Amino acid sequence: MNTTPTKYIFVTGGVVSSLGKGIAAASIGRLLVDRGLRVTIQKFDPYINVDPGTLSPFQHGEVFVTDDGAETDLDLGHYERFVGESLSVANSITTGRIYQEVIQKERRGEYLGATVQVIPHITDAIKTAIRRLAPNHDVVITEIGGTVGDIESLPFLEAIRQYRQEVGREHTLFIHLTLIPYIAAAGELKTKPTQHSVRELMEIGIQPDILICRSEHALPPEMRRKIALFTNVDVASVIEARDVASIYEVPLEYHKQRLDDQVCAKLGLQTAKPDLGEWERLVERVKRPKNGAVKIAVVGKYVALVDSYKSVQEALYHGGIANDVKVEIDWLSSEDFENGQPADKLSQYHGLLIPGGFGVRGVEGMLSAIQWARENGLPFFGICLGMQTAIIEFSRSVCGLAQAHSAEWERDTSDPVICLMDSQRQITDLGGTQRLGAYTARLAPGSRSAEIYGGNEISERHRHRYEVNNEYRPQLEDAGMRISGTSPDGNLVEMIELPDHPWFVATQAHPELKSRPDHPHPLFASFVGAAVARRNGEEQVSMHRDLAPAASKVAASESAPETVVA
Repeated sequence: MNTTPTKYIFVTGGVVSSLGKGIAAASIGRLLVDRGLRVTIQKFDPYINVDPGTLSPFQHGEVFVTDDGAETDLDLGHYERFVGESLSVANSITTGRIYQEVIQKERRGEYLGATVQVIPHITDAIKTAIRRLAPNHDVVITEIGGTVGDIESLPFLEAIRQYRQEVGREHTLFIHLTLIPYIAAAGELKTKPTQHSVRELMEIGIQPDILICRSEHALPPEMRRKIALFTNVDVASVIEARDVASIYEVPLEYHKQRLDDQVCAKLGLQTAKPDLGEWERLVERVKRPKNGAVKIAVVGKYVALVDSYKSVQEALYHGGIANDVKVEIDWLSSEDFENGQPADKLSQYHGLLIPGGFGVRGVEGMLSAIQWARENGLPFFGICLGMQTAIIEFSRSVCGLAQAHSAEWERDTSDPVICLMDSQRQITDLGGTQRLGAYTARLAPGSRSAEIYGGNEISERHRHRYEVNNEYRPQLEDAGMRISGTSPDGNLVEMIELPDHPWFVATQAHPELKSRPDHPHPLFASFVGAAVARRNGEEQVSMHRDLAPAASKVAASESAPETVVA
């Protein structure tokens, strides 16, 4: 075990946003994990929201939920998938949370009459958030959201500048991700934006130790030397980051350029060379699958921005890895199925997935798609809202409850098959007040769900307010639906399935949040396996099992308390 003090890596970005700092931080973390180090990653977001829970998916992408119920930035999903560690509320910090914490202390009189200021009080709170993760970790990687030059990021940058002074230069590393644009008219790569970005950092008092340069073209040696000269970094520390076919290739590309060697040398970390064999085999399956491709239709509300379903997208790809098949995803707006798009368009696909969401917009389109999948034997996977709409469709079409609906959208419906949880009835604030985090569920012995998971007790993460109305459970079951998973006390429906359908499974939870490329989630692995069977005209699902058992351990072995304080 490494006995040196905890090391700290800070990842910043410049020139433009959306360069991929999250993937860069996660990839560095993966390389260090494969060297035997204990690594965690955190995200500092400069917006004033306390968390992204109330932000529009179109603005910020998906909300990633941790086991302890934190609503976080989608980058935490990348961190978990790459590093293989379940993160917590301590790994996601916003300006809003920092100011809330400081103001609450001021109201309690903890500053003893001092004038509360950005320096030292805000920066001290930020440094405390960094330090909080040090125990039991060899390396803490911190990604600073936003772009250098943004006014919102300044307190975070000042805090990490101070942090290096406090813990020592030998224990900290600054990595700056920047852009080398290609000017097509001139046929040239331009380094000036990178030079200016680094100069802005240096004006704050931060000298980057390593530069990661995003570019559409290879950086010739003379350009690397030029960048190193004008930014005061070693030539070997100028790392090229070109686009790759899969994000899971990024750690391998960094390793080829010895980025992990640079990190370890600059931090004084003595480790073995990384064992990347498993990761290389994983990437090979992604790039060159042996079993062709399957087409999956994702019918959702926020498909105009795929980042709204980032974890669903990645979990489907993981399901492809488990089956050694390429997963081709078509993102279809549920509103199109309300506005004349025939549901039989789904006949060209091998599986249908309905993801989570809020609000009534597009729901009728989801019902139309689910009905077609149910009646035509198309493998169907419902997640959160996907399960609720499956309940509504079944209630209307099979149980004969023509007015069946959710009380979320139709308060006066005569058949509220989906209703508000009792614990939610008196809540008025929207932020952080849903059923959030990991909850235990029990699966019915002999059910398809229990077979998929390989056990009868699981733990999955949730983010919702409304539940299946227990008054309608007998009618649903009498009509042929199986309640295959419930809360331990039996009061809440967690999973449903149709035994007479080739593959029709839905869950109130968000299993995509726990899927990882080297441990695909069993539900996604089984769903993609069912899509392969549909493509091949087979009746039985034939899933490759070499990665599935490990996936089952991820979902089934991480037990959680039945109540979570969000």
